[in-house]
Amino acid sequence: MWSNEGGGCDGKPVVVVPEIKYTKLFINGEFVDAASGKTFETRDPRTGDVLAHIAEADKADVDLAVEAAREAFEHGKWPRMSGYERSRAMNKLADLMEQHIEELAALDGADAGKLLLLGKIIDIPSAVQMLRYYAGAADKIHGESLRVSGKYQGYTLKEPIGVVGIIIPWNFPSLMFFLKISPALAAGCTVVIKPAEQTPLSALYYAHLAKLAGIPDGVINVVPGFGPTAGAAIASHMDVDSVAFTGSGEVGRLIMEASARSNLKTVSLELGGKSPLIIFDDADVDMAVELSRLAIFFNKGEVCVAGSRVYVQEGIYDEFVKRAVVAAQNWKVGDPFDIATNMGPQVDKEQFERVLRYIEHGKSEGATLLTGGKPASDKGYYIEPTIFADVKEDMKIAQDEIFGPVMSLMKFKTVDEAIEKANCTKYGLAAGIITKNLDIANRVSRSVRAGTVWVNCYFAFDPEAPFGGYKMSGFGRDQGMMAIDKYMQVKSVITAVPDSPWY
Repeated sequence: MWSNEGGGCDGKPVVVVPEIKYTKLFINGEFVDAASGKTFETRDPRTGDVLAHIAEADKADVDLAVEAAREAFEHGKWPRMSGYERSRAMNKLADLMEQHIEELAALDGADAGKLLLLGKIIDIPSAVQMLRYYAGAADKIHGESLRVSGKYQGYTLKEPIGVVGIIIPWNFPSLMFFLKISPALAAGCTVVIKPAEQTPLSALYYAHLAKLAGIPDGVINVVPGFGPTAGAAIASHMDVDSVAFTGSGEVGRLIMEASARSNLKTVSLELGGKSPLIIFDDADVDMAVELSRLAIFFNKGEVCVAGSRVYVQEGIYDEFVKRAVVAAQNWKVGDPFDIATNMGPQVDKEQFERVLRYIEHGKSEGATLLTGGKPASDKGYYIEPTIFADVKEDMKIAQDEIFGPVMSLMKFKTVDEAIEKANCTKYGLAAGIITKNLDIANRVSRSVRAGTVWVNCYFAFDPEAPFGGYKMSGFGRDQGMMAIDKYMQVKSVITAVPDSPWY
C-alpha cells in the first residue's frame, strides 16, 4: 500500500507515500478523464514534490456531472427508496470506510499534511460517525398534520431539494466530505462535489467506495478542479438546486452572486472565523495552557474555529504567558507520519507563505514575538508554533483569519471587557470560555456572538450539535437534524373535506 522515498540508509528521514489509485473524475458511476484532457498536480506538503496528476474538471465536466445527478434524481432509485433502504447503503459505505481506514488516513496525511495517527483515530472515525448519524436519520424525515380552518384537512411533505452542489476546503478533506454529503444523501438528494484542488485524493477514493456500497450511479459525482472554473460552474449552474460551501468569505460572496444571477438556488455558507478563547482568573492554568495550545496549533492552525485570539485575565496573565511559551516550544513539528509529531506542514506553498507574511505583519505592527515565527525546516511547508503578545485589536493578526499556527495573546480586566473584546471581529463562528464560575460561563456564553461556544473544553464536536456561524462566518447549519432541512423542500397539501364535522 505504501512506498518509501528518501532512502533512510544515509540517516535521512524516510517519506512514506501511499499508493494512489484514483486520479480521474467520477461521473455517473465511472472514473473518466476530463473533457479537455487536462490534469493538475497535487503536491506533498512534507516535501513539495508532486504526488499525482489529477483530471481537471471544467465547465463541460460539471455539466456532465450535473446531468448525471439530475437524471439520478428525476428518474433514479435513490430519491424513491425508502429511508430504510438509503440508510442501509449509507451504513455499507461507512463499513467500507472502516475497512480502509489506514489507506484513507494515509491519503489525507500525504495530501494535506495531516497527522496519520489522528487521521486514524479522529478524522476518519468522525467521518464514519457523521455518515452513520444521518443514515439513522434517513427514515425519520416527515412532515406534520395541520389544523387548517374551514372544511379542509392539511399536512406538510418534506421532499428532497434535488441536485446539490458541494464545494469543500482542504483542511479536513474526509470530514468535510461527509459533513456535507451525509445529510444530502439522507434527504434523498443527488450531489456534485468539488473537493479542494489541494486535497482531491480521498474524495475520489470515497467515490469508489460509494459504488461498492451500492449507491446508485449518478447519486455521487466528484469533480476535482479549481474554484474559478469548476467551482464557478457549480455555483452558476441552472440545474443545480442548492449549493453548500465551506471556505473563504470572498468566495462565499461569489457563490451568492452566482446564485442570484442564475436560478436563485439556495446557498449555505460556512466562512471561517477568528475565534476568541477567554481565560478567567479562576481557571486552572495548566488546563488553560493545554486547551489554548490545542485550540491554535491542532492541525497546524488550519481550522476554521481555531482559538487564534486568546484573552487572559490580568490576575493570571504573566503565569499563563510563561507556561504557554514553554508549551508551544514543546509542540513537536515534523513528519505527520511520525507518531511522535504534534504538527505537520501547512497544506501547500501558498498557505505557507501566507502565514509567514502574517507573522511579519505582527512584527511590523508592534506585537511582541514570544516564540516561533520561522520556517521549521529547509524542506516542505513547516512553520514553528508562534505566539505574539502585546497584540492590539486593530492589528491584522487580531482581525484576519490567518489559518496557521499563530496565537495572538491579549490581556483583559473585567467580564464586560472580555465580552466586548471577544465580539470585536467580523466573524462569529466559535468561542471558548475557561472558568470555574458558572455565572460567568453562562453570562459570557450568552453574550458572545458565535455559533458554537465551548466551556472548559475546545473542539468538542458531535453530529448531534448544529454547527455554523454568526455575522460574516456565514449562515446555515451543518450537523444535527437542522442540516437535513437545508436539503429539503416543504410542501403544504390542503384537501377539501366538505362533509367534515371538524372545522
